[in-house]
Amino acid sequence: MFDKLEATEERYQLVEQQISDPQMISRQDEWRKLTKEHARLSEIVTAYREYKQVVQDLREAKEMLQESGDDEMSRFLKEEVTVNTDKKEELAQRLKMLLLPQDPNDDKNVIVEVRAGTGGEEAALFAATLLRMYTRYAERRRWRVEILDSHATDIGGFKEVVFVIEGQGAYSRLKFESGVHRVQRVPETESSGRIHTSAATVAVLPEAEDVEVDINTNDLRIDVFCSTGPGGQSVNTTQSAVRITHMPTGIVVSCQDEKSQLKNKDKAMRVLRARIFEKAQEEQAAEMAQNRKSQVGSGDRSERIRTYNFPQGRVSDHRIGMTLYKLEQFVDGDMDEMLDALNTNEQAELLRQVDNG
Repeated sequence: MFDKLEATEERYQLVEQQISDPQMISRQDEWRKLTKEHARLSEIVTAYREYKQVVQDLREAKEMLQESGDDEMSRFLKEEVTVNTDKKEELAQRLKMLLLPQDPNDDKNVIVEVRAGTGGEEAALFAATLLRMYTRYAERRRWRVEILDSHATDIGGFKEVVFVIEGQGAYSRLKFESGVHRVQRVPETESSGRIHTSAATVAVLPEAEDVEVDINTNDLRIDVFCSTGPGGQSVNTTQSAVRITHMPTGIVVSCQDEKSQLKNKDKAMRVLRARIFEKAQEEQAAEMAQNRKSQVGSGDRSERIRTYNFPQGRVSDHRIGMTLYKLEQFVDGDMDEMLDALNTNEQAELLRQVDNG
């Protein structure tokens, strides 16, 4: 670990010199990447320098204690040794956490796709509940939400809704939301008061930048058509809706939320880039299957990850065995306690891997 920390400190010093170089500042793209790296390394290097200082203080206190013949000074030095020993252990653990592999997508925006599953109209209403939950969570963190595509039902649900959440660290907070979300409640459409079980599927994709996904326009088939609303009725008579098919992968994306064909095309391309990026990552992950075991669940969209039980006011995450009895607050965007636990669990798994060699 300490060889890695020494190398990190050397890299930090080099990056610090580079971002101060006027020639580098003029190359904005490279300079921005370096400033991000500098910020990331800064936390590690600050903790490592503190650790080295504590080790030095501890060594000096032990040496003085051996030479001390004064009782009062000895008591003081023993206390110093105890305090610095505890601090050394705390900092060593923190450094181990800081050196864990970072997900390169953590700082990215996310594209979230919510689709109604089993349960008919109630599943569509639950999809709308999930959209509101993620929107409220984004609002709490001052992130921006934009609907990219949606297929609404007559009574206010969604067969499917695709939206982007733009904000620092959005992917790091929401990446464990992919999977099947199950709801148990009395539907608005149920007159007898029976509890129904329905489901919706959530997919969270890191938004890819142009430089990360090279899309050849010759590989695209673009179709335009009239957009439709709930029940299939035509929303407008102009062909503003866009469907893009990426021929090499077979990925199909459509967008009809805007009245402008150009805006719908731009939104569809954002989703297409994210899906192609995700596909490439899945293929890479398949080659590194052992590393995937360190993650919470597999990210498989068919995996049931969470249950929302409205009669009992509880929400349970099945991957980490956590239940919170504050469902109303949770679906109003108060999700941090659960998301923190999911991230902590992943870090613990990664630490176990590191400790086991």
